[in-house]
Amino acid sequence: MKATIITIGDEILIGQIVDTNSGFIAKSLDRIGVEVHEMISISDDKKHILDTFAQLQNKVDVVIVTGGLGPTKDDVTKKTFCDYFNDELVINPDVLAHVTELIEGFYKRPISQLNRDQALVPSKCTVLHNKMGTAPGMWMKKENTVFVSLPGVPYEMKYLVEEEIIPKIVREYERPYILHKTILTYGQGESLVAERIEDWENNLPDFIKLAYLPNPGRVRLRLSARGTDKEVLEAAIEENVKSLDAIINDIIVGYEENETIESVVGKVLAKQHKTISTAESFTGGKIASLLSSIPGASAYFKGSVVSYATEAKVSVLGVSQDLIDQFSVVSAEVASVMALNVKEMLKTDYAIATTGNAGPTKGDSDAEIGAVFIALATPNEIIVEEFNFGQPREKVIDRATIKSLEILQKEILKFVQ
Repeated sequence: MKATIITIGDEILIGQIVDTNSGFIAKSLDRIGVEVHEMISISDDKKHILDTFAQLQNKVDVVIVTGGLGPTKDDVTKKTFCDYFNDELVINPDVLAHVTELIEGFYKRPISQLNRDQALVPSKCTVLHNKMGTAPGMWMKKENTVFVSLPGVPYEMKYLVEEEIIPKIVREYERPYILHKTILTYGQGESLVAERIEDWENNLPDFIKLAYLPNPGRVRLRLSARGTDKEVLEAAIEENVKSLDAIINDIIVGYEENETIESVVGKVLAKQHKTISTAESFTGGKIASLLSSIPGASAYFKGSVVSYATEAKVSVLGVSQDLIDQFSVVSAEVASVMALNVKEMLKTDYAIATTGNAGPTKGDSDAEIGAVFIALATPNEIIVEEFNFGQPREKVIDRATIKSLEILQKEILKFVQ
């Protein structure tokens, strides 16, 4: 079963907003065995939309469209659906009642004609109730292809995908199994990992595909198996993961799909009832942002001090100016004190500190551009590591952020039973 995802909106094409809807829809479809054939972004133009629909007709099973369902004149999706299906717009009483209750009951203001027009839907469509907003979803079938229209607002789209689209596809279509297993590795680059597992990769079964998903400091290895027998697929994936572990177990840190290092670290800290804080300079709060992005992070992440400027390290973190003058603000000594002081300040078990020169100029230090010091204060000691991540600036920041979590992860895993 194949699907195409279409996002409609000039704001996407000119880069004003980033399309996150397609990724969410693709993951949701993949989870139930629907293969996403392609993703397309097109303009708010009726002819463009109609031409795209015609090109996809009978080539895929499902076309999911997001965007263009607002009440203003530039939102043309509903009228375009009517043209494509030779239909007309009619008021749907249930949608009108919902819109009225939302506007008058929740927002406490009179309903306008534009609001009422949100209840206009093609007469032949199956209405998908949008509990989160005023624009309903629409499900229409022509020959062998279903066309689904969803609002572009992300939280409305997500609700309809999870509560309406996925259950409906599961009920009405037979689908193959698509299983994934993602192996998380840290500390070695893509090319080195590929060299180490080349023979293993060459001997994978035909129905299992390997994808390399590299990021600064880490590589995710995704195994994807497709077939009709779920038990056979699961057994084959587990067997190959076990043989892979024997080859690169020194860099494997996790196996769960979509599990990031911040998620792995968070789970371990929560299980151990330990806490973490950060004192960040050139990373600008990125480590704290990753740690706090995990639901339930308040159980282990207590806070951060972003001491970007040298004077902030002195006045807020209590780093001695004499220490900075003696060793430089980018030094192991300063990183150590930053970590120890934020650990004491926020009363945590662990603390990460970063100081470095991300470039493009040297700033307050004579350290080479790309030079980085990462300190980890533990309950028993202070660990400091020095790196040079080169350039550009974004690479230095990203690699240092991931490396900081990797150092923490290696330390706390020592105490996992």
